[in-house]
Parts: sequence; structure tokens; C-alpha cells
Amino acid sequence: MRLSSVLALFRPALPLILGLSLGCSLSLLMVSWTQGDTDDSCGDELGNGRLFMGRGDAQRDSRDGAGEEDFQPRIIPYHKDPNKPHKKVLRTRYIHTELGIRERLLAGVLTSRATLNTLAVAVNRTIAHHFHRTFFFTGLRSPKVPHGMTVVAHGDDRPVWLMYETVRHLHRHYGSDYDWFLLSQDDTYIQANRLTELVGHLSAGQDLYMGRAEEFIGGEEKARYCHGGYGYLLSRSLLARLQPHLDTCRNDILSVRPDEWLGRCIIDYLGLSCVEVHQEMTYRYFELGKNADPEREDSIQFKNAFTVHPISEPNLMYRLHKRFSQIELERTYQQIQHLQVQINNLSDLTPEGKAGVTWPIGINAPFKPKTRFEVINWEYFTEEHIYSCIDSSPKCEMRGADRADVNAVLEIAVERLNERYQPQLRFHKRRLLNGYRRFDPTRGMEYVLDLALEAYTQKGHSQVIAKRVNLLRPLSAVEIIPMPYVTEATRVQVILPVTAQDQDFVGNFLDMYVMNTLDTHDNVLLTFLFIYDPFDAQRVSQTDVFAGIKAMIGEVEKRYGDVKIPWISVKTEVPSQVKLMDIISKKHPVDTLFFLASVWTEVNADFLNRCRMNAISNWQIFFPIHFQEYSPAVMYRDQPPSAASSSFASESLRDGHFDRQVFDEACFYNADYMTARTKMAADILDNEELLESMDVYDIFVRYSGLHVFRAVEPALIQKYVRRACNPRFSEDIYHRCVLSNLEGLGSRSHLAMAIFEQEQANST
Repeated sequence: MRLSSVLALFRPALPLILGLSLGCSLSLLMVSWTQGDTDDSCGDELGNGRLFMGRGDAQRDSRDGAGEEDFQPRIIPYHKDPNKPHKKVLRTRYIHTELGIRERLLAGVLTSRATLNTLAVAVNRTIAHHFHRTFFFTGLRSPKVPHGMTVVAHGDDRPVWLMYETVRHLHRHYGSDYDWFLLSQDDTYIQANRLTELVGHLSAGQDLYMGRAEEFIGGEEKARYCHGGYGYLLSRSLLARLQPHLDTCRNDILSVRPDEWLGRCIIDYLGLSCVEVHQEMTYRYFELGKNADPEREDSIQFKNAFTVHPISEPNLMYRLHKRFSQIELERTYQQIQHLQVQINNLSDLTPEGKAGVTWPIGINAPFKPKTRFEVINWEYFTEEHIYSCIDSSPKCEMRGADRADVNAVLEIAVERLNERYQPQLRFHKRRLLNGYRRFDPTRGMEYVLDLALEAYTQKGHSQVIAKRVNLLRPLSAVEIIPMPYVTEATRVQVILPVTAQDQDFVGNFLDMYVMNTLDTHDNVLLTFLFIYDPFDAQRVSQTDVFAGIKAMIGEVEKRYGDVKIPWISVKTEVPSQVKLMDIISKKHPVDTLFFLASVWTEVNADFLNRCRMNAISNWQIFFPIHFQEYSPAVMYRDQPPSAASSSFASESLRDGHFDRQVFDEACFYNADYMTARTKMAADILDNEELLESMDVYDIFVRYSGLHVFRAVEPALIQKYVRRACNPRFSEDIYHRCVLSNLEGLGSRSHLAMAIFEQEQANST
């Protein structure tokens, strides 16, 4: 048995994501397009993964033909009446509201006070993240409502009354927002994805009562009601027609079963019976036997079921969910393989033929650079080191996420080799000889591994071989995360702390602030925070160290008559960022958007807009990483500073670096800061020095629970300056300050050149 020189391998679980993406993008390959009527069946039930096709001889709904009408658009001309006053047209906030587009499915679960914290919680954990909205209806509310569940208590535990109030509540509050309503009990396991797909194939404009059809007591009528234990679907139009008759049904229909009562009401007043098959779509269910083991259930009815009933305990619900997840995973793998075979077969019809099929089949082809500047570099690595480092070092230790990534790839490579060649050969990894990886934005992370393997035969013979394998970690489907609404019209309150050592830089800050905000009439306010040490505070009446800055502020206010720049004076030995913000926070409303700046910051409109967009109240805090210029003394040794800085606009981002060690600048709302400080109060009682050992960034990370967004900000540029590091701060803050000063001297190449020139000068 010989190993091929290149083995195509997949990482486990990722084909699931890949398969879902392929199922959407290549679904046209599985459809035969016809025109007119056809006698061709729609395929089998399980082999092609289609769970919804009904029996060929099933009776169809009498309304099926209603949807085949050919609708013609009707143009209504607009004529403005000059005699009528003009009315302002009010538009809806979202286009789907104006167009009447509704959400597809709402789930309602009937529960009780006794099972709200047990079975209802299990139902919520298995379906809530799949449905748009899930409600739990109960008669009496439990003293402790489970977290993350929407519970509606009607105040009466009688089953029929609970059903009456539930249907009335759904129509009154959500009847115009959803096309379909699913009602079930809390002892029902629901396959949410399959039900969502089912309603996606049903016409929303028809009256439909769909579920497991049951005979009424006595069994004399042909009409059927839907059994509540297996859940049932109600269309929006049916709910609207039923609403006027609910009170009459409550008074006239006697029944102890709520599902039977609802079925009788629908039959008597709407003339509709429960159906299991509609428009060739079948509502599939499974009755779970007593003491049944989900792991051993292997029937087609079980595997294709949308709902399973009865569920006696929460643990059984979770075991069912695990079993159905495994079934869906296996089907997805089969669909991936089926699609890959189809793509391979259809490749003969393409201009490139078989040669046009790229590995892996179904994934985008590798990126082809058009110029040498677009070439994607490969990173070389071993099991211990990586030879492409962030700080431009030639070699650095592999750790953290990089080490976990490489270990996982090596493990999967050996595992897939064994799956492919056992029982003839069995492999054990000796070591990684060479490793290469690169990120291709069109397909994902690619790996090339040279492995030293110990190969064992069935007879026990072994030999060390070296083989190369290729792997790909494909990109999954892009997910759009909904974010709260923000606007660029929000007022920004700039806070500028100033110490006696920082006075020389305030003039440049004020000039940039005036030019970029006051001259452009931007919605920005500025507040100075003067920090006096105890010695300067005692002499403030004779000599004010900040007198020059206050004079500059007065000149700005005189030049712009409607502008006021307030200042606040603070006396402290240790100017802790948290202590200063405590003072500022109390003097501003809770909805204030703060930009905490430094004297080296150059405020501009681009950054202020990103500050407004990236800082979201009760959601996100923004800590920009400013661009720090390198020291001119190191960068431009052979030319005067004026010549070096003449091309500032085009060269600024090239002659510097993004300073990841500084957390001075921040954008956040006052309400978020106050909430975080409130949570921190208990820890301060145990450790009074905590305020001096933390900065605002630490406060939000530890106590806010919000998303802290830390990103590079090219519009926030600072000239080189050597900061004064205060040893009174915590060791971590002091260490970051020292590192910032050292890394800001120059790039590694410029520092190396400076050392080289110094050694040459010393040798001569």
C-alpha cells in the first residue's frame, strides 16, 4: 500500500458549515425545470433529504387551485387635488412594515406552574434560538421565572381557559406580524428547523389547521381535531377568522381537553378539519414509547419526525435533541458528498472540463494574484515556533490560539489518514517536519504539512515515512449581527486631562480642535481637567501653573463668541484615570457620549464620526489604537526635521506604528460608565487601592459586561513624544507606559541601522 503524495483532508465539523452554504448556492443543480403540467414525482423522502413530500394518493385541499391564478399588476395614477391642503406623508421606519412583509413563524408553548422550571426550560433551550419568537403560556406564574424566557400568565389554571386566552393573546398582539403560529405542550420535543422549513413551503394566505389528526370522543364524525401533544400549525388568516367566535366557543362548547375544544370551535364556526397533508406537505410526528431510548430509535418515522411526544423529563428532551442533531449532521454530510459528485459530473460540460474542478470540490478556487503586490505570503511554522511575528521578529514562540490551531490541524491530519487507509495501514505522528499556512480571503485558511509518520501494517511491520498533506479550514457563511441604531449627529463631549508636565502640548491640541471642530461647526464640546499636585495647589493663588493654558482658552472663547470651554481643577498625588472620570461623570447627564483624549491627540472629523458609530449605549465601548509616529532623531538622522516632515500627509502612516500599549483614548457613554462603577463598588470596599491599579479600560472589561471594541484608528495620529511614566500606578500600567516609549523610538530596521552606524563610528 502506497500513500499518495498529496492527500486532500477536511477538518471535522466544518463540512457541516460548508454543506449548508453549498446547499444554498448550488440548489439549482438539484432542480429539473419544466414548463406546464408534469406527471413526474418529486422524488423519494429520505434519499434526497426531502422530508415534506406527502403520500401520492393523499387528498388535496380544495383550495389548492386558488394559488394558480395569473395576477396582473394594476397601476393607480396619482392626481394631486389643488383644493386640498398638503399632508405630510409618514413613512414607516422599516421597509418590510410598509410592504406588509411578516415574520414566518411564532411558537407558543402551553406550560404550567409545576413544569415551568423543568420541562419548559428544556423546550426553551432546544428551540428558542431557532424560532423568531417563543412564548410560554401558563395559568399562574411561578415565583421564580427562568432567565431568558418570555412567560405570559393568564391567571387561571383551567386548561380550556388557558387555551382560550392563549389564542386570543396571539391574535391581539401578533396577528398582523406572523404568517404561522405553532402551538404545542411543554412535554413535546420540537425539531425547529424542520418546522420552519415546512411553513416555508406552505401558502400563507390560506386557512390551515395542520397537525396530527385525532377522532373526537365517540368517533362518529368525519371531522378531526389536532392533538396538542404533537403540536399544530394555525395560519394567520384562520386565526383572524376564528377571533370573533372565541367567546361563543368558550360559553357553548364543553370539553376537558383544550386541543379538542379548539378543534371543535374551528370545525363548528369555520368548517375546517385538522389535516396531516396539505399541498403535498406532510406534518410528521412520532409517538415515543415508555422507557424508550432515543439512541436506539432507528425507524424512518422517528428520523423524519417534526415533533416527538410524550417527554416525561428534561433529561429525555436533551437526549432527543442530541440524537436529532446527529441525524441532521449525518444527512448534511451525505448532501455534501452528493453535491460534490454532481459538481464533478457537471464539470465535463464546462469549458475547462475536469481540469476546472478545484480542490476541495465545491469550495472557491484559490485566489489568483494579478500583480506581485497581491501575492499572499505563506507563513512557515513548526510545532514550537512560528516564523512570521507581529513585531517583525524573525522567530517567535508559538502559543495561545496559534498553538491550539496547529495542534488541532495535526491531530485531524493523522486521524483522516487513518480513516482512509485502515485497516491496511495505521499511522502515528512522529513530528512535524515543515508547516506552511496562509489565509485566502476567497476560501479560508490553507495548510501544507510535511509529516514524519510511523506507518504500521496489519502484520506488525513498521516504517518511518515522510508525507505531505494539504488541508483547508473553509470559511463558513457570513452572519450579519444586528446592532442598535446609532447616528453621526450625536454630540461628543471631549475630556482632556492636563498635568503640569503636559502643558507644552496643549497649544497644538487647541489649534487642531479649533480647526477641525469649531471652524466646521461640528457638534462637539470640550472640557479641560487641570490636575494639580499638592505643592502646586497650595501656590495657586500666587502662581497658577495652568495660567498660560487658561489664557489660551480665553482667546478661543473671545474669537468664537458663542463657544464656552469649561475647566475643572483637581488636586491629587496620583492622577488615576478612574478617579478623574468619577469627577467628570457626576457633572454630566447619563446620556453623554464621552471622548477621553490626551494632550497628544489630534481631533478630526473622521475620527469623531467613528467615535459616534462605534460607541453604542448599553452595547459597546470603543477604545481606538492611535497611530504613533517614530522618533525623528532615529528615523531621519541624515536630514533636517523640516525635510523629513514635509511629506507628512503621505508618509505619516509609513513612519510609525499603531501603539497597542496605550489605552488613554476611549469613547463611551456616561450611563455605561456609571453602571460599571456601581458593580465595582463592592470590590473597592475590600481593596481601597483598586482605583489606582486600574484604568477605564480595565473597568469596562471586568465590570461592564458590554462588548469592548479595540481597533486600530488611522485617523487618530500622534507625533512622537516620550511619556513620563508614573511609578505610583499599578505595575501593569507602568510597564505598558515603558513599552510604549521603547516601541515608539523606531522600527527594527531603523534601530538596527542606528546601532550599526554607532558601532562604525566607535570603531573609527
